[in-house]
Amino acid sequence: MTTYDVVVVGAGAAGLSAALVLTRARRSVAVVDSGQPRNAPAAHSHGYLTRDGVPPGELLELGRMEVTGYGGEFFSGEVTAIHRGFTVDLADGTKLKARSVVVATGLRDELPDVPGVAERWGKEVIACPYCHGYEFADRPIGVLHDAHHALLLRQWSSDIVFFAASADIPERAKLAARGIRIIETGVRGLVIEGDRLVGVELVDGRCVPTEAVFLRPKFVPRDEVLKPLGYDPELTEAFGRTNVPGLWVAGNVGNPMANLISSAGEGSSTAAMVNLALVQADVEQAMSFSHEQERDARDMRHRDDTSDLRV
Repeated sequence: MTTYDVVVVGAGAAGLSAALVLTRARRSVAVVDSGQPRNAPAAHSHGYLTRDGVPPGELLELGRMEVTGYGGEFFSGEVTAIHRGFTVDLADGTKLKARSVVVATGLRDELPDVPGVAERWGKEVIACPYCHGYEFADRPIGVLHDAHHALLLRQWSSDIVFFAASADIPERAKLAARGIRIIETGVRGLVIEGDRLVGVELVDGRCVPTEAVFLRPKFVPRDEVLKPLGYDPELTEAFGRTNVPGLWVAGNVGNPMANLISSAGEGSSTAAMVNLALVQADVEQAMSFSHEQERDARDMRHRDDTSDLRV
């Protein structure tokens, strides 16, 4: 079984960026790609310098081509286990050995149980104003349950409706000062006509016109395979160094607030530190080997001297 310097688990922006830095550092790298990027529902990626507006799949394909060009290898599939040592198990039975592992598996967005939200997720139902707010500028925007989100989105549009989860709204005065409408009637679901969102239906039957709905999903890191190793996210240090020696994290799996370009940046900086750790291990191994050679040479000289005395 080939032992790679690094196995990168996850082929999103963070994983590919890490793999690119490591392959350019002439490390042997295997990348495991589940083919389930978090931003797959979105039609375009935004805020990524020189690649603004590029479809997510196209951006990732460009990254794969670059990593492959420097000798990186790709394996398709799900990682079912990571063993200390390290051995990475894939669902199809493939086993990859590595000196270090970088996990960049991202996170899952758990959406509120509101009819229509899941169907339009990544289209008109979105989370990040910096990623997609500009595309809905000066248009009617609804915000579900998060007043801080509503205040932030006022930067993009003057037509903001805040659908409150309850009558207890500590930010009520701030919302009113910014001209944000507040609706305390419960939400029944989203109104979709053809292939687009046209409004939010309330439990009393009214429909509030809106062309986009922003919300904050629950962020759930995809770190299940790390827990058996004793991984504790609270103990992760700078640049993604975890409490498990040789195990690193990058991107949303360790930082839920990282956007696309931030995740790529984390992958790059983590990769540099991984390479540094491998360099230090290489030096220690070389010094140990050198000491063994010196010891063997001394033992041989001693045996020769003893042989001369017997003669």
